[in-house]
Amino acid sequence: MMRLAALCMLLAGPALAECRQALALGLDVSGSVDAREYRLQIEGLAAALNAPEVREALLGQPEAPVRLTVYEWSGPVGQAVLLPWIEIDDSAALDSAINQLLASRRRSVDLTTAIGSAILTGYDLLGQQPDCLTRTLDLSGDGQSNTGPRPQDVDGGNRAQGIVVNGLVIGGSDTNGDLRLAEIKELSSYYSAYVIRGLGSFVETALGFEDYETAMRRKLLRELTSLAIGQTTPQRDAVVVLVKADH
Repeated sequence: MMRLAALCMLLAGPALAECRQALALGLDVSGSVDAREYRLQIEGLAAALNAPEVREALLGQPEAPVRLTVYEWSGPVGQAVLLPWIEIDDSAALDSAINQLLASRRRSVDLTTAIGSAILTGYDLLGQQPDCLTRTLDLSGDGQSNTGPRPQDVDGGNRAQGIVVNGLVIGGSDTNGDLRLAEIKELSSYYSAYVIRGLGSFVETALGFEDYETAMRRKLLRELTSLAIGQTTPQRDAVVVLVKADH
C-alpha cells in the first residue's frame, strides 16, 4: 500500500514550489567597460526583461514565481547590488524591477576583473533563496579574470550545490570583422572551460555591447524554457524506476 501511495504521488507530480527559479544576474563594470557601454548593458538588460516573450515566460506561473536580483562586479571587492531580490509574481513587480535598473547610476569601481570573486558573490546571493526549485547565476563579461581567485579555483562548497552558472561574453566594441569574432571565440572558450558549471550550463555571446540586449533576451528565454522542460522530464524517469523496483 505504501508503494502504491508513493506511485500515485509521483504520477500526480510534485507540489508546486513557492519559487520555481532564483536568478542572479552579475554585470561586468570593470575598467574595460566605459560609461557608454555601462548604459548599454543596463538598458539592454531592462529591455530584455521587458520583451513580450520574456515577460510571458517570467509571468507564466504566478503561483510559482521567479525571484530576481542584479549586481555589478569588477575587482575582488568591487561588487554592489543594483536590484535586491524581488519576486516577479505579476506585471507590477516586473515593471518595478525594470524601473529600478533604469534608475541605476555607475559607482566608483575597481578597474580590474575578478570573475572568481563575482562567482562567490553570486553564490552568496543565491544562498538567500534555498527554497527555490532551481537557482541560476548569470555572469556577463568582456574579458578574462586578472585578479582575485581564479574562476577555475572557486569551489563554493555547500553553498554552490545545485547552482547553475551561465555566461554571456561580450565582444569588444572597438574591433571589427575577423578580429572581433576571434576575440569572442577566445573568450567563449575561456568561459566554457573555467566559468560556467552545473547541469545544462551554457555560454551566450554578444557581438558587442550594442548586441547585449538581443543576447540577453536569448539567454533569458533559454534559461526559462529549459526550466519548464526540466520540471517535467524527471517525473517520467522517477515512475519508471519505481515500477522496476516493485518487480
